[in-house]
Amino acid sequence: MWQERAWARHEDRQMVFRKRATSTDRHWNGFEAVLYEASAGFSEDEYVRYNVSMQVGHPLLVTSSCNGETLRRLQVPGDVKIVPPGIPRIWETESSTVKLTMYLSPSLMFSVADSMSVNPNRVAIQPQLHVRDPRIEHIGWAVKAEIESPDPLDRLYGDSLGVALASHLLRTYAPASEPAPTAQLSRRRLTRVCDYIRGNIAGDLTLTELATVAGLSPSHFKTLFKQTVGMPVHQYVIRRRVEYAAELLQSGDPPLADVALQAGFANQSHLARCMRRIMGVTPSSVREGA
Repeated sequence: MWQERAWARHEDRQMVFRKRATSTDRHWNGFEAVLYEASAGFSEDEYVRYNVSMQVGHPLLVTSSCNGETLRRLQVPGDVKIVPPGIPRIWETESSTVKLTMYLSPSLMFSVADSMSVNPNRVAIQPQLHVRDPRIEHIGWAVKAEIESPDPLDRLYGDSLGVALASHLLRTYAPASEPAPTAQLSRRRLTRVCDYIRGNIAGDLTLTELATVAGLSPSHFKTLFKQTVGMPVHQYVIRRRVEYAAELLQSGDPPLADVALQAGFANQSHLARCMRRIMGVTPSSVREGA
């Protein structure tokens, strides 16, 4: 319900986009990139190409909806969204931002799939509203540097970046063959654990405590959680603590020591170390970017 009210409330506040740099004049094969500023507001998009968008600007809260999923999450530089063609996406922010969007044509994806001995008719990239993917991030920063450069490299370089990105998407988000079944937490159990973490973020959460919430032994829970979420439970908790601290910093001017304790960190220094490692920024810079 909150999301529905939010969309309706901001429907008249359309985002305004301004290009900073583009690869259009590079004429890459089936691959294009745009670096742009987006104003605060609301946008609804549907693409005819595969869309890979990477956060470049300062951290900010983004509400996104795609393929039946709605997510409100802090986005930091390097965070990625992946949206295949034909799937509408809605997103909203309360402040302006800078993003790099990379577009891959279906013909490029099919060509790369064929070279990987993947049936092009089975290419089905799954939408991702928020992922941290080091490979995509590496390609993204290289693309950004190339389209901003006054002395770009030859076209082959851009074509190679497009092929590398397409190959990675196919390997990672549309496997060529059915993987062996992997046990995972049920949606009900995962939701219960995530809700518990969110509601007790200031506490000293333990593996045994979270396993009890899931109704599993600690060792079984630890394995299933990583297979389901893609990261160990302790890393997940730390990331949620950092994101919650960032929300507090952006919502007012509380003392950093209080923010650290409310988010479950031992002290202000602990918060600063974790925020720098995960987000690449300091608490002060998050507050200033609010």
